[in-house]
Amino acid sequence: MCVAIPALVISCDETRAVVERYGERLEVSLLLLDEPAVPGDYLILQAQSFAVRKIDAEEAREIYRLFDEIMDVPSSA
Repeated sequence: MCVAIPALVISCDETRAVVERYGERLEVSLLLLDEPAVPGDYLILQAQSFAVRKIDAEEAREIYRLFDEIMDVPSSA
């Protein structure tokens, strides 16, 4: 199972973007996106290398909220 954390576009050109998630910056390909990306967009990545989908900021905030909630839960094992 793959779980994706949204990545915020910091800068981009037509084919590549620098994105950030939880302080980590990555350079990713935009060639698989159906629409152009611009700084401020949130992207879902595949294999930390390819942007595969844009999501709106509200959805990205909710995903981050859920990840933050999960990370604060102590392990029951």
